[in-house]
Amino acid sequence: MSILIGVQQADFSLSTELERLEALGGGAVASFTGIVRADASDTVALELETYPAMAEQALRAIAQTATERWPLLGVTMIHRYGRLPVGARIVLVATASRHRGAAMEACAFLIDWAKTAAPFWKKEWHGDGAAHWVEPRAADDAAAAAWRAPGPK
Repeated sequence: MSILIGVQQADFSLSTELERLEALGGGAVASFTGIVRADASDTVALELETYPAMAEQALRAIAQTATERWPLLGVTMIHRYGRLPVGARIVLVATASRHRGAAMEACAFLIDWAKTAAPFWKKEWHGDGAAHWVEPRAADDAAAAAWRAPGPK
């Protein structure tokens, strides 16, 4: 079992991370990449704050839960922090398994739980220099809650 967790300011290479999971020899690799989007027409950046050691511990616990629920060969979770411009990569969640169903379900589980259980705080910056904190979304809480029952969703 390969688990790679990263909480970092630097960007990451999608091809490098996915190739690492492909090399584990399974039949499936599933991934999700989160990208900074402009929620408002004048959004220029998203700033993510965290305590890196705490965030890494939370992401590792989520990854461990996934490995107990699905037959995975590998998990990669990389989450960036700092000020990121629109279009920048924020997060990568990727899984490797012998079968696509397990890889895809585990990937969905990981991102749903990471959005609600990992300690990241988001501030949206606008072109005029104004900023505001992004409130948690009820839809994210509902998505994570749907996975609370034992076994795959």
